[in-house]
Amino acid sequence: MPYDPTIYLGSAVHYRCGRPMYSPELEAFLAHELGLDGSGRLLDAGCGPGILTVRLANLFEQVIGLDPDGDMLAEGCRAAEKAAVGNIRWVQGLAEDLPAVAPGPYQLVTFGQSFHWTDERLVAEAVYDMLEPGGALALIVHTVTGRPQPPDPGVPAIPHDEIEALVRKYLGPTRRAGQGTAQQRAHRFEDVLARTRFGVPQPFFLPGIPDLLRDSESVLSGYLSLSSSAPHLFGDRLDDFAGEVRALLANRSPEGIFWDWPGDTEVLMARRPN
Repeated sequence: MPYDPTIYLGSAVHYRCGRPMYSPELEAFLAHELGLDGSGRLLDAGCGPGILTVRLANLFEQVIGLDPDGDMLAEGCRAAEKAAVGNIRWVQGLAEDLPAVAPGPYQLVTFGQSFHWTDERLVAEAVYDMLEPGGALALIVHTVTGRPQPPDPGVPAIPHDEIEALVRKYLGPTRRAGQGTAQQRAHRFEDVLARTRFGVPQPFFLPGIPDLLRDSESVLSGYLSLSSSAPHLFGDRLDDFAGEVRALLANRSPEGIFWDWPGDTEVLMARRPN
């Protein structure tokens, strides 16, 4: 499927404040599992506004953040400057254009909830050739299904069902994505990687944040950061949608605070042999 530059149009400014964080154990896990010592190189593909890129930068000597969306890269650059991280180079390009747009070798290549946007098998084979011997490809996602839910911390949960009903009210029953509709993925990443030179990958689960609290504006930004409810899809009705979401949230929690359980952090790791 050709890249659609409108997939996340208007979403970049909402992404960092609207998306929940990965497990606080992620850095320590990757460092231990891969023997990271501050040397080597990282490629964060489909990096968006650099959430993983900035967070993992201190584990490497050099980092590349790759994304086709210029607005996302600009947000990532601002986040890196704010965090005083100076070893990241931001590259605008598609994962399908690897290795030309960001040549290797790399010790680690990550996809943070972005691998599904790519030609998965083609990209995985390209990444294999870009890794150092013993290097790894890591697909990092939030996983709720099959993971034990922590106890309710006594704060209202985000009313996702009702917000999603509002999205359908404004955008229709078909899940949108850019100028088209969202494709339903009927396969597993494990099965794709098993058919490449990587072979069967290994899944790891890291504990998510059990008591993550978010305010109403963060909840709204979370929806506006999604390709299925990106700001441009609402046209001149964006303010109306945002107003209805804010009113709903105020009704569910007068204090404007909500519990979020995005699940545990799953790291699906495939290695190039030594």
